[in-house]
Amino acid sequence: MGGVDIPYVKGLSGWSDADVVTHAIIDALCGAANLGDIGTLFPSQEPEYKDISSLVLLSKTGELLEAKGLRVVNIDVTIIAQSPQLCPFIPEMRKHLSQALGVDSRQVTIKATTTDGLGFIGRGEGIAAQSVALITTIS
Repeated sequence: MGGVDIPYVKGLSGWSDADVVTHAIIDALCGAANLGDIGTLFPSQEPEYKDISSLVLLSKTGELLEAKGLRVVNIDVTIIAQSPQLCPFIPEMRKHLSQALGVDSRQVTIKATTTDGLGFIGRGEGIAAQSVALITTIS
């Protein structure tokens, strides 16, 4: 998640690398820049995206923003997972994500929370991430 391998007995499954954190950020950036969504830009089932690093997709998204004359001001993401404990991995996630976008790590905020045992997340059957992004025109 966030470009960091997190040791845990369970894993994530997806067409690319299933990095829910990076995918949420890509969707937030796409929404802010009116680029559609991650599935529009990088369709699942396309062979070129099978097992691709989501950081590569994030970098490509950053390039699309730049081509439109836009830049990232800040990104905020919340990871919702009952376990594992994610706080120790957040600084490294911020580093990887900011490097992929070519921004300062202080422009990327990551928080982690649980559902206090409620729902599929609380039962450890999945995780979620939500992100918002602020962009501006390049001046």
